[in-house]
Amino acid sequence: MNYINKLYRESLFNVTIIEENIQMIFYSLLSFFIPFVLGHPQWIVGIIVNAALILGATYLKGYKLLPVILLPSIGVLTAGLIFGSYTMFLLYLIPFIWIGNAIYVYAFKHLQFIKMNKLFSIIGASGLKVTFLFLSALLLVSLGIIPAMFLTAMGILQLVTALAGGVIATGITNARNHI
Repeated sequence: MNYINKLYRESLFNVTIIEENIQMIFYSLLSFFIPFVLGHPQWIVGIIVNAALILGATYLKGYKLLPVILLPSIGVLTAGLIFGSYTMFLLYLIPFIWIGNAIYVYAFKHLQFIKMNKLFSIIGASGLKVTFLFLSALLLVSLGIIPAMFLTAMGILQLVTALAGGVIATGITNARNHI
């Protein structure tokens, strides 16, 4: 239980309370409003959201990560743009997306805490997120709850956006640490 507490309560880089709060607000607003600003294409929205998730995992701790984990899917649902007439099916996926985002964030943090290479941390966290989301979508499709088009959105598209967002976030983090 001590390690789980560390994973939740510590960030990968020490930042001041003010800086952490500013970053929490920025990543949360970015994650929520990017679907309104861009709408399409979905892969660009996904890359930006996944970058915000990894940046949040890097600099935020405790409950301050929750808005970054929860708000992107609420923003997509509210904007109603990305899936067009299929947006209402997103309601069934939102709890799974929240869990997938949490898996992505905390898997990345865990792999960084055990000193895994950043690229492998991104690949591992992305793989876990996509596996969970794809299997969740597959279950919902097989039960006839959502259409099969969500398998692509929760599979290969998630993998590409998670990997690209993670690489971009790592680049931002590396640039910031060399300033």
